[in-house]
Amino acid sequence: MIKNISVAVLTKNNEDTITNTLNSLIEFEDVVVYDNGSKDKTMEIAKKFPNVNLVQGDFKGFGWTKNQAASFTKNDWVMIIDSDEVVNKDLLEELKTKKLDDNIVYRLNSNGYYKDIQVKYCGWTLTVKRLYNKKITSFNDKDEVHEHVLSNGLKEEVLKGSINHYSYHSISEFIIKADRYSTLFASNNAGKKSSSPVKAFLNGFYSFFRTYILKQGFRDGYVGLVIAFSHMVTNFYKYIKLYEKNLELKNRYNDKK
Repeated sequence: MIKNISVAVLTKNNEDTITNTLNSLIEFEDVVVYDNGSKDKTMEIAKKFPNVNLVQGDFKGFGWTKNQAASFTKNDWVMIIDSDEVVNKDLLEELKTKKLDDNIVYRLNSNGYYKDIQVKYCGWTLTVKRLYNKKITSFNDKDEVHEHVLSNGLKEEVLKGSINHYSYHSISEFIIKADRYSTLFASNNAGKKSSSPVKAFLNGFYSFFRTYILKQGFRDGYVGLVIAFSHMVTNFYKYIKLYEKNLELKNRYNDKK
């Protein structure tokens, strides 16, 4: 049993993936599941695990919400795991014996999956900052989409083992998340960042080129094409929605004159 590290998991309507996630965390004594409005069986499933503390709360961007979830953990050391991720045995063994340093933020190897197919290219094999001492640092909470653990002045270290990220199980999920993330991006940057139809088009085009060609997504077969196209669509809608938001703000300002 791992007693010195708590795990925090954000959930919302994750009944299809949360069982595998929590099964992989069964050796942690303290697991906080922070749910922000599930309508399916996610909370019912979470309650079945004896090491889970189920908390219900608001969602105010990924960074803010992860910090909020971490505030309910019993330990200072917190590992953030997504509700569609699975911790593998090598990482568990590493964490059982690892002497943690307060001056280090720890990175986890992350392997991305579409359905049960591992995506080896497209930029889906990476390391992510997920294990940290909450008394020393936290997630940034100003950007609602691109959250990360702040490591200014701290060292970083990659741990052995990995997490498997089962982020998408159908093409429909790509479409749903593209709409969600692009809306969050536009809302967060309205009035702060400029945009235009041309900028939206160029960002979308470059996203496809970067994912499919530069990051060799073509080597992942049809899955690589799906991912590259999804990246293109997401980035196009991010900037075209931002353009609309900025127009709305400008019109409101002119109406007040």
